[in-house]
Amino acid sequence: MKVTWKDIGPVPNSTEFLDVVLNRTQRKTPTVIRSGFKISRIRAFYMRKVRYTADGFTEKLQEIVDSFPRLDDVHPFHQDLLNTLYDRDHYKIALSQLSMAKHLIDQVSRDYVRLLKFGQSLFQCKQLKRAAMGRMATIVKRLKDPLLYLEQVRQHLGRLPAINPNTRTLVICGYPNVGKSSFLKAITRADVDVQPYAFTTKSLYVGHFDYKYLRYQAIDTPGILDHPLEEMNTIEMQSITAIAHLRSCILYFMDLSEQCGFSVEAQVGLFHSIKPLFANKTVLVVVNKIDAMRPEDLDPERRALLDTVTADPAVELLTLSCHQETNLMEVRNAACDKLLASRVDQKLKGTKINDVLNRIHLATPTIQRGNPEDRAPFIPEAVKTMQKYDPNDPNRRKLARDIEAENGGPGVYNINLKEKYLLEDDDWKNDKIPELLDGKNVYDFLDPDIGRKLQELEREEESLEASGFYDTDDEDLFETEEDADIRMKAAWIREKKKLIMSESRSRKALHNRAIIPRSKQRKSLSAMQEHLEDIHIDTTEFDEQIRGRTDERDAAIAASKAQQAGVDVVMREAKRSRSRSAAVQDSQPVLQTSRFDGGLGTNSLRRKADRIEKLHRRERNRLGRAGEADRHYTEAMPKHLFAGKRGNGKTERR
Repeated sequence: MKVTWKDIGPVPNSTEFLDVVLNRTQRKTPTVIRSGFKISRIRAFYMRKVRYTADGFTEKLQEIVDSFPRLDDVHPFHQDLLNTLYDRDHYKIALSQLSMAKHLIDQVSRDYVRLLKFGQSLFQCKQLKRAAMGRMATIVKRLKDPLLYLEQVRQHLGRLPAINPNTRTLVICGYPNVGKSSFLKAITRADVDVQPYAFTTKSLYVGHFDYKYLRYQAIDTPGILDHPLEEMNTIEMQSITAIAHLRSCILYFMDLSEQCGFSVEAQVGLFHSIKPLFANKTVLVVVNKIDAMRPEDLDPERRALLDTVTADPAVELLTLSCHQETNLMEVRNAACDKLLASRVDQKLKGTKINDVLNRIHLATPTIQRGNPEDRAPFIPEAVKTMQKYDPNDPNRRKLARDIEAENGGPGVYNINLKEKYLLEDDDWKNDKIPELLDGKNVYDFLDPDIGRKLQELEREEESLEASGFYDTDDEDLFETEEDADIRMKAAWIREKKKLIMSESRSRKALHNRAIIPRSKQRKSLSAMQEHLEDIHIDTTEFDEQIRGRTDERDAAIAASKAQQAGVDVVMREAKRSRSRSAAVQDSQPVLQTSRFDGGLGTNSLRRKADRIEKLHRRERNRLGRAGEADRHYTEAMPKHLFAGKRGNGKTERR
């Protein structure tokens, strides 16, 4: 729940509002547009301007509306305080006008964006944009009065004290000039103006103090006059609001000496007038300025009037003097005690204490079996006869505190934690117990029967060895069907896990390298010829060249054999075949292909390659296009820079 208003942001006036939003639109949106651009680009340019301006107006208006408190969400005390100071209706109307303006601006934006989608030219789109911004500016200019009113409310709210309506509170009320502000200044550090004339306090003042480790707030209210509620002004209504809505202890101050300018009868009448507001609250009547007049010094008539105030048993009468600082702290402490007691009583009357008690179970011991008597508490006789500790008795028993003081006090004396050990011999108390002794664990020898138990285990082991219990190594003798099934499943799981890991590694390897290196791949001549024929490339010349190379290789082999055998006929046949293959090669025409058309056998493949080339070039062309951020000179030589001194006449040509 909000109790402070200092975080509400400043509310600009209508002129500042327009300047902020329009300047932001100018800075955050593109500014260059030309008639040579596409119409879709021109429409998007101006639609962005209109949308961005509308978003700026609605965002600022929504921030203002959200920063101010909603009356339905705050405490009733703050609701009535806002109603008293600023008028609830005016406050709601001002915020509702801002909300309505936000919706109107959204509607204008949607309408003109819809019109801009069908703009036919740069001039038409620009005029629609100007009309949209003009209508938005007109709506904001009509908010001049609500914005000024909300700014004044914000400034006044920021000066109000932070009052928490749910904490422990003391409310000081009464006639003007009876010493309320003096009492608040005396018990707290609040900077309250204290003057010897009435109506010095015109608003609520809050001070804080601590009592019994708890924080309290004391509220000084403006003075109240005894007249009907309808005739009270704004200053008095603040006091009535605090008294009516805050769960607090009411301190009603009275001045019996009448130095405040009001009679005792008027002060008693005011108490009875506002008494209905004290329902379910702790009330203390504080008689101030007892250095000038005490209740005992009053005449019988006024004394009888004062008794009517304290006739209710819930109302208590206290006296003090702020001038002489008499009974100041007693009055404050009494008010705090009564307030704390009343808050505890209210909590006990509610349902929360019942919920807590329902979760608590009190366990009581039952009667022992066989003993019909109830279990009475047992107190040792030594405790009953123990002498009461007296610090002045020289023969008193020594406490640990006395021993510490005798041995140097805290920081010097260290208590002996082993003094209360229960051992067979008191000399053993300060002995150190080692963990290891002679290389052995000391705790292994704490059992007196450990030697006997060890001998029994050794004899049992010897008997098992003698009976041949450990002779066989066959594990299957002790294996059940369930164990065999588990072992088989475990082996299958391990094998499956290895296969999964192998498949995962092979899949990862495919992303990084080829399955078979290119140098290790083998392609047959027929497969290559089929592929070349599929892409419409003539392989006749390649076939003849390959055949010629094959003949040469065969001839070389035959020549080597002939050389070994010494047969000249084979050499002549080889020369004849070699000359014949050379003649065939010389007689075939050589295929001359362009380097752009290499590998493309038909025109359809050529066109397909062109399409793929243009498709891949499209993104680079788009990135290389001039944009709005590029420098552009509309004229190579601007006239006004090179035409010389300007004479008389207009300058609109620039």
